[in-house]
Amino acid sequence: MSTTVPPPDVQPDLHDEPPPPGPGLERDAEKAASRRGFLIGLPGLAYLVAFFAAPLLIVVVYSFASRSPRGATVLAGWNLDSYARLTDSLVLTIAWRSLWIAVVTTLICLVLAYPFAYYLATRPVRVRALLLVLVMIPFWSNFLVRTYAWRMLLGSDGPLTRLLQTVGIDATLLFTPTGVMIGLVYGYLPFMILPLYAAVERLDHSLVEAARDLYASGWQAFWKVTWPLSRPGVIAGSILVFIPSFGAYVTPEILGGRGSTMLGSYIARQFIGTASDWPFGSALSVAILVVMLAAATAYFRAGGKNL
Repeated sequence: MSTTVPPPDVQPDLHDEPPPPGPGLERDAEKAASRRGFLIGLPGLAYLVAFFAAPLLIVVVYSFASRSPRGATVLAGWNLDSYARLTDSLVLTIAWRSLWIAVVTTLICLVLAYPFAYYLATRPVRVRALLLVLVMIPFWSNFLVRTYAWRMLLGSDGPLTRLLQTVGIDATLLFTPTGVMIGLVYGYLPFMILPLYAAVERLDHSLVEAARDLYASGWQAFWKVTWPLSRPGVIAGSILVFIPSFGAYVTPEILGGRGSTMLGSYIARQFIGTASDWPFGSALSVAILVVMLAAATAYFRAGGKNL
């Protein structure tokens, strides 16, 4: 009977083991992940460069150009003459009109959207889904077509004008700042409702119940609990409504008149109208972009990034 002698212990080859993780491997992994992310985002980056950054750069260049005696744009001899004209009385008047129309539009949207968003966020899931679809239905049709529909509604023979005349109010809505604001509120109200809904929907409503248990009234519970917690949605919705309202073009052109000209329409006339002043139109566009960028930066620094 033979006995099997166990083989001697085989010592593992230390050279076959992977090296222990260290800072060098972590940096290599981070570089590889960054490289993969860059390659994945390259198509979107190329699109933004081609259709956003490049046209914006062209506008900035044209804002420093000059005009020949015949009205042609001359890229040689850059100057700041177009920016100096930003303080003209006509420009300031149109800018002020655009500002207060945009502010009033934003406030009206906030007053209308907040109760609806709160009601929407507190409904059962099925009802909530149906109401969300109703909010987004306007996006299914062209904005230009919807604005022309409002032109018919606000006309002298339109149903709204007739309704006002029935109750004894002889008011003209079309081709007025009021008509422009009605069109802007209708067009941008969903941009206020959706951020508010997102903010209110994720609230911890037990905090409101705790406030009521501590003898807070309904108004006190709203002002001390609900409103502060939903403020990020208020800020986001206000920016989404104010920025397009301030530079609106389609709505003032269709529903407004001479006394309702806003910056968007005024800039468009510098390019496609009889003025044909591309440097000045570019300077106005750059000025508006800088103002909006400063407002967005202030918003994110104020805590908008916590949305």
